[in-house]
Amino acid sequence: MTTIDQIRERLAVLDPVSIEIDDDSALHAGHAGARSGGGHYRLTIVAECFKGKNTVARHRLVYDALGDLMRTRVHALAVRALTADEA
Repeated sequence: MTTIDQIRERLAVLDPVSIEIDDDSALHAGHAGARSGGGHYRLTIVAECFKGKNTVARHRLVYDALGDLMRTRVHALAVRALTADEA
């Protein structure tokens, strides 16, 4: 299973309306995090569970859902977390 597949699987707990994940790892080749196997990703996720929450709280929900992937397979993650109304 690819890292992107694992990210999608873990984020399913947030009941997303949509998820877009871009792998930017090739842009960071040679970077310390890339050498250790961690990838660089951009995530746009739309979910109603973000309603009424600020950016930090939304990102915490994402990081909590990803759990140990953030310490192993993911070195860097740029997150854009929106509600359906904001998308």
